[in-house]
Amino acid sequence: MPVFNEESTVSSVLDALRDHFSGVVIVVDDGSTDATPGVLARRTDITVVHLDHNCGYGCALRIGFDVARDLGVTRVVTMDCDGQHEPAHVPQFLAALDGADIVSGSRYLPGSDALGIDAPPDRRAVNLRITSEVNRVTGWELTDTFCGFKAYRMSALDRLVLSECGYAMPLELWARAWQAGLSVTEIAVERIYCDRDRSFGVDLDDAEARLSYYMDVWSRALEVTHA
Repeated sequence: MPVFNEESTVSSVLDALRDHFSGVVIVVDDGSTDATPGVLARRTDITVVHLDHNCGYGCALRIGFDVARDLGVTRVVTMDCDGQHEPAHVPQFLAALDGADIVSGSRYLPGSDALGIDAPPDRRAVNLRITSEVNRVTGWELTDTFCGFKAYRMSALDRLVLSECGYAMPLELWARAWQAGLSVTEIAVERIYCDRDRSFGVDLDDAEARLSYYMDVWSRALEVTHA
């Protein structure tokens, strides 16, 4: 779990996760400046990595993968701590890895329920454009390229070289997974939005700037093949 300034939700999400999963839980505190570090410090049922500065979403995930690998974990689920991912799905994600290298949550499959407010139109539009582009190149039939709720075989992650630190890390991931010939599937998860004004950061709150950044990372990832 990558976490940045989630003092209001992280404890309840972790409590809910423990209702459905008893294994190793790794939380990467990505330089939080609120009370999140103190909330995490009071727990004895998780492994916490504290970063002294904010390194970005992709960076925090990569650090989490490294810690999981060092602990001997063979299957990894990633999820957010802001209340938009339902922990009850974790066992379903892990089970689905019996048939795929990567299992990605989708908020837009027929079985995906919608809770809270509607998805911001600009976010849905960007997701549609990027998903269409990923499918065009890979031949996959993904419906949601940006859901952070995913599961991976560690053996599959070991075949990917990832370097993107920011929010476009999923685009690099999809490019690398396609280049490596990994198998990918989706499962339906809820579409939960609680805060329409949640920021990507001042440079990416503009939808066109965000789309340009995503496409740039995607294009660069396709140009590089790692042995």
